[in-house]
Amino acid sequence: MNRITQKLQEDKKILSIYFSAGYPNLNDTVQIIQDLEKNGVDLIEIGLPFSDPLADGPTIQASSTQALKNGMTTQILFDQLKNIRESVKIPLIIMGYFNPMLQYGVEAFCATCAEIGIDGLIIPDLPVDVYADEYKAIFEKYGLINVFLITPQTSDERIRFIDSVSNGFIYMVSSASVTGSQSGFGNTQESYFERISNMNLKNPQIIGFGISNKETFNQATKFAKGAIIGSAFIKHLSENGSAKISEFVGEIR
Repeated sequence: MNRITQKLQEDKKILSIYFSAGYPNLNDTVQIIQDLEKNGVDLIEIGLPFSDPLADGPTIQASSTQALKNGMTTQILFDQLKNIRESVKIPLIIMGYFNPMLQYGVEAFCATCAEIGIDGLIIPDLPVDVYADEYKAIFEKYGLINVFLITPQTSDERIRFIDSVSNGFIYMVSSASVTGSQSGFGNTQESYFERISNMNLKNPQIIGFGISNKETFNQATKFAKGAIIGSAFIKHLSENGSAKISEFVGEIR
């Protein structure tokens, strides 16, 4: 069974952390993953840096740009992660844009992910229809879960289609803004969370964008299986390097 599926079956709220591979320093990636697991994080999203990150706010964009300047590439990330399963047991997801995967070769990319123990992918700019028609069979061949995003503007019909082709969780974007651009959730967002919760989808939802502390984590997980923290963790890395990860996670849980 895929590690993501196993984790989602646990009777707990999932804390997922996102960071850009190769940031703050090129070779920090593995240490950060190990420290996050050691401190009780349930799932990790490893950002594959890209030069034109459409959905990312300034914090994640800056970390992605720095990671590219540090020399991070798809192949270097794979090389860094090749022995990751000797020390890390929790689910690992690579999150990135489709262009680098296309350049690498979609099947070759998926095969390498499976070989090193990656459990799933999040590709914000790969439309679900294109995935279902052209790539689903490849992902399934290598046992990879593909995670799709929904927003407050996604129609119920499209959400149900995404739910039908998904086999892990649905990444529920809390608002239409870019990452890291808000703090706290208002009534509009809470009613959106509740509306999706009441749709009784087969895949659980994990909420991202706007979660930065214990309060927003608890607010989001009232209606969903878990929540994702990205920009706030990257700010922590930019201020502290890869030290003090235990303090950051301790303040959420």
